[in-house]
Formats: sequence, structure tokens, C-alpha cells
Amino acid sequence: MTTKPKIQMSNASVPLVHEVTILDEAGRTKQAHIPGERPLTIYLDKREVVTLMTLGSAPEALVLGYLRNQRLVQSPEDIESIQVDWETDSAAVKTRRSTVDIDALTSKRVVTTGCGQGTMFGGLMEEMSEIRLPEGPTLSQDAIISLVDAIRVHDTIYKKSGSVHACAVFEREGDHGVRLLHFIEDVGRHNAVDSISGLMWLANKSGRDLIFFTTGRLTSEMVIKGAQMGIPFLLTRSGVTLMGLELARKTNLTILSRCSGKHFEIYNAPERVVFTQKPQ
Repeated sequence: MTTKPKIQMSNASVPLVHEVTILDEAGRTKQAHIPGERPLTIYLDKREVVTLMTLGSAPEALVLGYLRNQRLVQSPEDIESIQVDWETDSAAVKTRRSTVDIDALTSKRVVTTGCGQGTMFGGLMEEMSEIRLPEGPTLSQDAIISLVDAIRVHDTIYKKSGSVHACAVFEREGDHGVRLLHFIEDVGRHNAVDSISGLMWLANKSGRDLIFFTTGRLTSEMVIKGAQMGIPFLLTRSGVTLMGLELARKTNLTILSRCSGKHFEIYNAPERVVFTQKPQ
């Protein structure tokens, strides 16, 4: 049996929250906490690709997920190492082999609405026509409520300092429960989803039975990344844009927005949601 090569990765942890002195409306001195924000420039085989603004909570996973979602690498096995150095604000990625035409992909840039990212490479919009998620699985109303409650009570940087977005991925547990797999916060929701994508790639985890939650709005690029990961459910406590909805319809992705408490709104593929509670 052939063992798959592992990626050599640094573990470049940095402080995520910083204490600063401020004045309130009465002129009183107070201590407050704010999240860190750092530039991280990705170099792929010594070639500069992009600079991301990030909290730095999971930089290696962020780099891997970014390369995955931009299709700049085809498999984790293509990568030999990811080394993040915060003294130079850089991430050096070394590949075992190059299997994509980076020049062709990076020649076309799309400016996005994403905070902390700003561009998508290549013809991602055109390639979405090739993605069609299979029918099923289903998600119960009880599981949705349980998921939203799990997010509410989760210990977060946002509760301490604000100014960040969170993304999480859950798997179903029985018919009515969910279990949290990954929770990532970052200054931009795209960085958070890329980090989760990287963690899933490392674990060779399929998205088919997973549920994805974000605190940010579901724009076209968020739907693209969800579809790329093969996750059939995208939930947000915010809203959804028209292009995000149109792409969800094309890819057969279930979208739920305004998720708060027991409330949610289904914008696409409602047949996957099983109602288990009587309307009040």
C-alpha cells in the first residue's frame, strides 16, 4: 500500500487579539480589545501570487485552501511544504510538481466584494456550469436550530473584540443533531472559508454530508467556494445576493439566510429541509 506524502507545514501562531487604550464618550480611559490584521503574501515556487489580509488564526490552512479554491494546485499531494514566516509576512509554498498553467489562471482577475481578499483568478464563473450537486441529503429543522444555537454559545473572538467574520462546518449527528468540525474566524469571511477548505483537504474530507455556516453574506464567490467543496447546505445569519442565489440555483445548493434563534429563510432547494416543528 502506497503512503501518500504529507505536506511539511510550519505552525506559525500569532496573537489574535490585542489590548489597546481608548477613551469613551465621557472622556474616560478604558482598555479595549481589537483583532490583529496582517498582510500575508503567498509565494508559489518563489513566484508571488497574492497578498491576503488576515487575522492569522490558521495561516497554513488558509494558504492551502486559497490555492485549492483558486485551482492553483490540483491536489494536496502536489505540495511539498508550506512555511509561514510572520517576520516577513510571507508564506512560501513549494510544490512537488506543477500541474496547472498559473500564467493562464492569473491573467484573468475578477475584483470581488470580499473583505480580506479582493480577487478571483481564472474563469471560475464559467466553470460553475460544470458543478451540479446531487439530490439529497436532507437536514431537519431541529438540526438547523441546534446548529444556530451552537454558534451562539461558541466562545469567539467576535464577542471579545468584534470586527471579524466566522465560518464553521458541521456534520449531521443522527436525525436532529449536528457536530462542529471546524470553526475559523478572520478579518474576511473568504479567508475563513478558505482556511476550512484547507483543513478539509488535508483530512480528505468530503463535503457531501456537511453543513456550512458563515456570519457574512452569501455572495457569488461564497457560493462558488461552497459548491467547489461539494457542501449542499450554506447557512448565514446575514443575507444573500442575487448572483449568489443564481449560482446556487445552477449548482443545486440549498441556501438558508437570516438564521437566528429558530428563524431562517430558505432561498433555494427547500426540498432538502425537513420541517419537524409546527408553525407558531
